[in-house]
Amino acid sequence: MRKPFKRLLALVALLGVAGMSHLAHAADEGQLIKRGEYLAIAGDCAACHSQKGRAPFSGGHPISSPLGTIYSTNITPSKTAGIGSYTRDQFAAALRQGVRADGSQLYPAMPYTAYARLNDEDVTALYTYFMQGVAAVDQAAPATDLPFPFNIRLSMKAWNWLFLDKKPFEPDPSQSAQWNRGAYLVQGLAHCSTCHTPRNFLMAEQLERRLQGGSLGTWYAPDITPAALQAKPAWTREMLADYLASGHAANGATAAGPMLEAIEMSFSRLRREDLEAMASYLLPPTAATAAPAVNKPPAGLTPVQGDDTPQALAALSPGARVYMNNCASCHNTAGQGLNGLPPLQSHPVLRQPNGDNVVMAILEGVLPEHGQGMIGFAHTLNDEQVAALTNYLLQDIGGSKVSVTTQRVATLRAGGAASPLLWLARAGMALAGLLVALLAWVLWRRRRARRVA
Repeated sequence: MRKPFKRLLALVALLGVAGMSHLAHAADEGQLIKRGEYLAIAGDCAACHSQKGRAPFSGGHPISSPLGTIYSTNITPSKTAGIGSYTRDQFAAALRQGVRADGSQLYPAMPYTAYARLNDEDVTALYTYFMQGVAAVDQAAPATDLPFPFNIRLSMKAWNWLFLDKKPFEPDPSQSAQWNRGAYLVQGLAHCSTCHTPRNFLMAEQLERRLQGGSLGTWYAPDITPAALQAKPAWTREMLADYLASGHAANGATAAGPMLEAIEMSFSRLRREDLEAMASYLLPPTAATAAPAVNKPPAGLTPVQGDDTPQALAALSPGARVYMNNCASCHNTAGQGLNGLPPLQSHPVLRQPNGDNVVMAILEGVLPEHGQGMIGFAHTLNDEQVAALTNYLLQDIGGSKVSVTTQRVATLRAGGAASPLLWLARAGMALAGLLVALLAWVLWRRRRARRVA
């Protein structure tokens, strides 16, 4: 009886070890899925791959580009409509090199040029999350159909050869762990340079001008280099972290447009230590740590100041008159702010090299998902009124020398200026075709002359 009993005990022990091993593996996998979810939030994947009316990550979100509309793909683990058949290496190639499982190229509207900085461990965590932590959706996204020649995805190989740096992020041993974490996030997952770096005529980032500000067609992503952040009104690292967490900072900054979307869907959901790491990278350790003068709304009830009688209004400039009729009730007559509503004096948006963001805020409003917002005036103010109001805000309240024209307002209202890239590409291909035809004709003439001789 002893031998069978011993065997039974051994079997029970073996089953126990196997069960504990299984539980430990499941726990590790659960942690990996959770980590991948956090990384997907940091990468703001949902902003592009989720569309209202469709399931999360099922794609179909229209992304405006100078070449036409690009529709995001389904990245759920569906084997028919998504990435369910992708191996880990195929997922990594799509994420960091812009190459799909079928070998075709992705357009750089997907910021794989930034995600190329991700390390292997984070790629594995993301892969595990999307394969096991996201529900499969068997609904194909609309196909992207760009005009010729950009509908030939093979051309992206040449673009990648010119502009894609495949080298993953390498920590700088001379910097702190916090700085390196911030650098990894800013350069990689957060893909800040995608918006904040100007682009060349081939739509590639001008890396020698990294983070020095760039136009997004309508909104303008400002310069976020250390020199710009330390200019008036100055930022501190604490302000930057607060801004990323909430869309507001003590120097009066208020997020709007694409940045507001990024904050609400991504940055506001990150751990405070990661936000502080990003702020540490963007502002060097030598930056002044003393908080600069801040632009706080007046406390308590604030009386409306100034003369708003008909006679006084008649003597105002056109821009001031539009301001008094539409803005003063919230921002006070000289932009001081009113009853806790934001002041405009010294607001960072009035210190930019152009007035695009002021125009867009007037047209579209600032409408956060949570908290206080501002309505848009696109349907109540014409282009001339918006231009006059913008110039009044910039020059009279902000003390800026920047101005906008009525034509610029019309362009921004229409969605931004058309890109010449499509016609340049077609002209280049036509020229190349003419050169090939000319070369063929020259060769034909030579052969014919030889035959006659």
